[in-house]
Amino acid sequence: MADSKISALPASTTPLAGTEVLPIVQSSTTKQVSVANLTAGRAISATEITVSTGNVIIGTSGKGIDFAITSSGSGTMTSELLADYEEGTFIVTMAPGTSGTITMDSAYQTMAYTKIGRLVMVTGEIVVASVNVPVGTVYYIQGLPFTCANLTQESGTSGCSLILGGSPFTVIPATIGEGETAITVRQAASTVAANWNPRINFSYFAA
Repeated sequence: MADSKISALPASTTPLAGTEVLPIVQSSTTKQVSVANLTAGRAISATEITVSTGNVIIGTSGKGIDFAITSSGSGTMTSELLADYEEGTFIVTMAPGTSGTITMDSAYQTMAYTKIGRLVMVTGEIVVASVNVPVGTVYYIQGLPFTCANLTQESGTSGCSLILGGSPFTVIPATIGEGETAITVRQAASTVAANWNPRINFSYFAA
């Protein structure tokens, strides 16, 4: 075949598999190089990337999308790397603050979560099956999927409300402290009874 300019070659009809071999001159010697070798381990610069099939895969833990090019707001910025995304479910249990037991209804014991970066968002409705003399000034909803972060001057702590009942609703205050994996409900444990069914929606920073 006569020599041709690349621009004169016909367009490819099948996407490259990465195993194709090209002749490359390196140190005055022509060598075989696969298509995959051309970009392996090298930074790629592009004005735009469109993914039609498959996914963008971050192959190393702690790596992600770096937004360092953007300007920060008026706060003290500590990171501009989006390094995690996760969604799923988790099973919760309950415990009185002092003594006794609270048993969950296994059909309503699962909550959902989404984690974007270090921000964890939790939602769901749970139901109590039975109680046995629960005692305490508070009670706990246990089993959060991530430990609450310890940050400067307690800035990792978070608060939320549990919504109980139909009409009218009862709003119950709750908190999660740094280093904890449970929601502390700020209500006497003795108020919890069978068929107690709060709806829960809150967010916190993961460690």
